[in-house]
Amino acid sequence: MDELAATMTGFARTLRAAGVAADHERTQNLLRALDHLDVTDSGEVYWAGRLTLCATPDDLPRYDRCFAAYFAGRRATPARAATTSVTRHLAEQDTGGEAGDDDGTTAPATASRTEVLRHRDVARLSEAERAEVHRMLAMLRAGRARRRSRRYESAHRGVLDQRRTIRDALRKGEVARLRHRRHTTRPRPVVLFVDVSGSMAPYAETLLRFAHALVRSEPRATKVYSVGTRLTPITAELRHRDPGTALNEASKTIPDWSGGTRLGEELKEFLARYSARGAIAVIASDGWERGDPELLGTQMARLARQAYRVIWVNPHKGYEDYQPLTGGMRAALPHLDDLVAGHSLAAYEQLSERLAHA
Repeated sequence: MDELAATMTGFARTLRAAGVAADHERTQNLLRALDHLDVTDSGEVYWAGRLTLCATPDDLPRYDRCFAAYFAGRRATPARAATTSVTRHLAEQDTGGEAGDDDGTTAPATASRTEVLRHRDVARLSEAERAEVHRMLAMLRAGRARRRSRRYESAHRGVLDQRRTIRDALRKGEVARLRHRRHTTRPRPVVLFVDVSGSMAPYAETLLRFAHALVRSEPRATKVYSVGTRLTPITAELRHRDPGTALNEASKTIPDWSGGTRLGEELKEFLARYSARGAIAVIASDGWERGDPELLGTQMARLARQAYRVIWVNPHKGYEDYQPLTGGMRAALPHLDDLVAGHSLAAYEQLSERLAHA
């Protein structure tokens, strides 16, 4: 089964490169569907992938081309039985095992509902819908861009390793083989600041769950701080494997829930006590600064000089008519590399992709 998962994950990666929205959630749906199908039947695999990995009609021709190329030119013909079995499985996922009628309408409705949920503002979701979004965030496997470290490792090609070559020659009496080395790589660090002030209350819990996914994926390369009226490190609390437990522990640690925002003072404290050198600094806030905007601008300039990249995540950026008019946003904007949305599951997935390719 591990070989199947690796094969289908590679196929999903190929689709994403071709512009198909085959994200982690869709790939997991495909793998769950294949558990109920004959994976040696290319027709069933074709329809399972088509129903789970494609989001719009524009994805279909790209999917067909990628399927033919990835699976050595094999292209399946439409098969009603395969379609029905996959739709039943997808329906059972969302209805707790109660499949609908065998008229082929359940799965498209389920897929459509999931796609709509991915793009909806989390502040406007019902409790049940928010819980579903949180469940999908818990499955997020956040990749991370890598950077070259100072350490070396043995390699077949690369820089000549003179010490090892000489040691081998002294031991054997001749230079039998040239030894080489190359720099190792490690994940690029991420420092995430999550605004827990009153204006960010509708988004704070979901942002912390996204932070938990980042910590879980790269525990040694992720630091998380809550910001409001105080700077509070919460990385240790978010290292717990269970998202609910991690959020409970973080909530107990954060002393300034739903207060104001003094981000300038908190960044000044952070830069005095910690470091973001070489890291991707991510600030999740709406920019409603209660402190001095000029101080925030000064500290953002310091942070930008120190960090590899500075990304500001604003929930309101997801709306077409958004303008960065608050004092905090105006002060920070000249020092940002990216200003991105942070209002929906799809926005968090895009942020995760940005961190993976920064």
